[in-house]
Amino acid sequence: MKALHINGNDLTLEAVREVARTDIRQPVLLDPDAREAVNRARAVVDALVANNKISYAITTGVGKLSDVHIVGDQVRELQVNLVRSHAVGVGEPLSIPDTRAMMLLRANSLAKGNSGVRAIIIDTICEMLNRGVTPMVPSQGSVGASGDLAPLAHLALALIGEGECFNEDEKGARMASAEALKRAQIKPLVLEAKEAVSLVNGTQAMLAIGALMVLAAETLVDTADVIGAMACDALKGTNVAFDERIQKARPHAGQIKTAANLRRLLDQSQIRESHRDCGRVQDAYSLRCIPQVHGAVRDTLAHCRAVFETETNSAVDNPLVFVKNPKAMDGEGDVLSGGNFHGEPLAFALDFLAIALSALAGISERRLERMVNPALSEGLPPFLAPGAGMNSGFMMPQVTAAALVSENKVLAHPASVDSITTSGNKEDYVSMGMTAAIKLKKVVENTRNTLAIEAMAAAQAIDFLVPLKTSKPLQHAHAAIRAVCARMDRDRVMYQDFARIAELIAEGKVAEAVR
Repeated sequence: MKALHINGNDLTLEAVREVARTDIRQPVLLDPDAREAVNRARAVVDALVANNKISYAITTGVGKLSDVHIVGDQVRELQVNLVRSHAVGVGEPLSIPDTRAMMLLRANSLAKGNSGVRAIIIDTICEMLNRGVTPMVPSQGSVGASGDLAPLAHLALALIGEGECFNEDEKGARMASAEALKRAQIKPLVLEAKEAVSLVNGTQAMLAIGALMVLAAETLVDTADVIGAMACDALKGTNVAFDERIQKARPHAGQIKTAANLRRLLDQSQIRESHRDCGRVQDAYSLRCIPQVHGAVRDTLAHCRAVFETETNSAVDNPLVFVKNPKAMDGEGDVLSGGNFHGEPLAFALDFLAIALSALAGISERRLERMVNPALSEGLPPFLAPGAGMNSGFMMPQVTAAALVSENKVLAHPASVDSITTSGNKEDYVSMGMTAAIKLKKVVENTRNTLAIEAMAAAQAIDFLVPLKTSKPLQHAHAAIRAVCARMDRDRVMYQDFARIAELIAEGKVAEAVR
């Protein structure tokens, strides 16, 4: 497999997803040109230490203790103390894909050449990725201020041979990091000046989740267009509302794209033709306004993607090193303290993404309600049940969907509007970005499951309209769903059907079926 060469400037979210996967192991290496930039920045740090100059987090303590001067052999001791003292996470560990994404993102940020670490730091993280050594990183403990201090400290802890890693041989089991590194033939690091603070300062925990979730969300909105079209056809909705002229009169990019999808998906449907001359003037919002709602979700995702892409290739620790001559190894440069570690840009995007997906799930549940409610379903059997009364059909799945979208409403409350003072009032305004990220993961899962329930119901509804056929693209989507979920001829246990369809959606196979 072709290696991914990181340089801090052009890493894509798709590449992050590939490296995060556990079923394949794409090699990751530090780009040669980036290695030179890293070495030049390190020379600046070495010169400061050699000359015993005062510089934050290099020859001083950190945070409120930045007025404490560190000299001589204390420098190495400080690195270990910083890592140990910051590794204070609690709660369920991040998943292995989330952690691998975090590791890659941290290595890529350091590779930009503004952090002043030695190249061996980046090489070691890459080797851990390449050999499947994944630190155990608790998910709670970050306020997103000096970045994700606690989560990143648990990564740094593994680098020095302390803490725990996951045992690949036993799913979910853990082992001492020293043993995991030994098995992988990776030598634990002895950190030098500035390297501890460069490892723990950063936004890569919340960014890792955000990067993976925005990619998952893009699949969800593509899938929602397909399932929404199936529901619209099954409910004998009109495609007039999706006319291109309407969209151009309000030219939001996402709305235009979703409407184009719906026009293509519903083209030449026999079901549509069967009621073209009916007396209904217009449909309910959950059908008629799919372009406006799904489209707004698309536009939100595009904004969040742009934020995450920018952050992926940014230097976000503190202080940052800027060499004076980018072609010389003379140790000349400036070390500047700033606040690039602050998670606010990500926190806003993570919250916005959760809000958008809550709407995507919400309109899905409303379409589901119309398909199962005999007062709204345009002649479909009550609750899509064959022999309604003896069979309850989709009565309870709608309840489950209602529970999921209601939970999303709670989870969509923004974390980023909150702040709490930490570090002796030095860090007096924080982002709470990691809280936003953890909530977002649940919103994505809930939205996927809601769409899975709607997909199963829409397939059932279309079956009831035979011999009329839906459009060719939607026949393909129907077949993809039926490949993992049989038609309901009588009541049965459905939770496994939902799980299989949710997996189908996550893999992008419903969206791909209509392409």
